[in-house]
Amino acid sequence: MRYMLTYDLMESMRVTNQWMGASARAMCSYPAFGLVANPLIQMTAAWGEVTERSFARMVAKPDWHIDSVPGDDGRDHVVTVETVVERPFGDLIRFDVQGRAPTGRKVLLVAPMSGHYATLLRKTVLSLLPDADVYITDWHNARDIPVSVGKFDIEDYTHYLVDFMREMGPDTNVIAVCQPAPLALAATAYLAEEDPSAQPRTLTLIGGPIDPDAAATDVTDFGRRVTMGQLEKFVIQRVGFKYEGAGRMVYPGLQQLSSFMAMNGEKHAKAFSDQIVRVSKGEASDHDKHNTFYDEYLAVMDMTAEFYLSTVERIFKKREIAKNIFVVDGKQVDIGKITTVAVKTVEGGKDDISAPGQCVAALDLLTGLPEDKKASYLEPDAGHYGIFAGKSWRDNIRPLVLDFIDTNAGKTAKRRPKPKLVQEPPVDNVAV
Repeated sequence: MRYMLTYDLMESMRVTNQWMGASARAMCSYPAFGLVANPLIQMTAAWGEVTERSFARMVAKPDWHIDSVPGDDGRDHVVTVETVVERPFGDLIRFDVQGRAPTGRKVLLVAPMSGHYATLLRKTVLSLLPDADVYITDWHNARDIPVSVGKFDIEDYTHYLVDFMREMGPDTNVIAVCQPAPLALAATAYLAEEDPSAQPRTLTLIGGPIDPDAAATDVTDFGRRVTMGQLEKFVIQRVGFKYEGAGRMVYPGLQQLSSFMAMNGEKHAKAFSDQIVRVSKGEASDHDKHNTFYDEYLAVMDMTAEFYLSTVERIFKKREIAKNIFVVDGKQVDIGKITTVAVKTVEGGKDDISAPGQCVAALDLLTGLPEDKKASYLEPDAGHYGIFAGKSWRDNIRPLVLDFIDTNAGKTAKRRPKPKLVQEPPVDNVAV
């Protein structure tokens, strides 16, 4: 079983570090040590607390933690997460705001499958919920999917998006963030030719590599330097015996995390050393800024090997989307067939993942779309995260995206409607 032992070795190292952290925290927390005037004991306990939490989060899927949203009627409306379409490699889920009438904006957030869970877009969802009915793609961790289910590559990913769009209907407004932007564009073009009535109303592409060669970054340089054989040899492993997907070839989340951390090693090292000091002084809290960020950042998921390798080869190396030669099931998907879907691109001036120029390249591919249905926006001082979840998103980009949706809503849709009061069913008293 090729590379299975390597996968289990990484998991063993993670468990060992988690155990060492838990042990250090417990041992140095005995009351008797309070008689010893040595700050090293408190520092060791703090190190253990931070270490245990960090390594435990690496294999835990974060919760959405979205319990309610305020409404225009002055009430807080309870939010429940419901599965609309269930598939082996990913579900379409909806955030149901109970007791609120439809807002007139149905939004499909296409979350990245790039090492983190869809909860990476929690802040994006929270910002949209008061003004839109929000759905999102909830991709599954490949380590938990049995080999018997089969493969999952970028063509399968495109089919998933097509099916989700069909399920939601033609009044859908798609917002694709980062990695899925090229495939969301391809899925829309697929529908334009195969099932025009199921096309979404608008498509917003945020910081995605439509044409990776339009502007160089460390990501695109890496894609050019390494060969497919090197990738398969050095980053692909088989899921170990501990999980349901034992034997499946994957790009492990733990290995991805090590790459993420290495890109800004000094910054992460300082963040953790500062947190240890804060914990030792009693200045940290369960949901402080550090824990809020790293609980999400450290939660990583495995990608199927075929998805990762086909993304590198076909999106970055061969540039099939950029050249408009992308093929699904043996048939070329022509982006020029999109003639009615309004398309907007959003880029960050300081984006070091998908640099300015990579995403806006989509507009040149839309040869059949009228110019009045094309739009683009560049946020000058925003980095990659900021254009979909940071201050730039909240203050500038989100209002522009909602205005874009409203402008292309058609005659029957109301602009920024005020939700009607809907009587909620009674809730039984429950002891909390």
